[in-house]
Amino acid sequence: MNFAFVTPVILLAISNVFMTYAWYGHLRDHRFSPLWFVVLLSWGVAFFEYCFQVPANRWGNEVYSVAQLKIIQEVITMLVFGGFSYFYLSIPLKLDYLWASLCLVGAVYFVFRS
Repeated sequence: MNFAFVTPVILLAISNVFMTYAWYGHLRDHRFSPLWFVVLLSWGVAFFEYCFQVPANRWGNEVYSVAQLKIIQEVITMLVFGGFSYFYLSIPLKLDYLWASLCLVGAVYFVFRS
């Protein structure tokens, strides 16, 4: 296994967990907290997202193009968001999410085919 290809993907997945919580976790955990508090809390969580995102992109750029990195990140974002929505926010998944995911599969195909 070539870790140069795998490491950025793993780091992007970890960063997306932090990002998704920073953006949406407060909707469950801090619904009644003041907005200024939620903004500061989200910034604090987003710091850890950047601690994984920046190295993922820096190291990933050695083996992937910027467009490929972006598509990888978007696919991971949708996977993490789907799991987060279902398991953490208790939002049921819809068939439309499958169709949107298939569009992302098409994007992956076109970016990686050359």
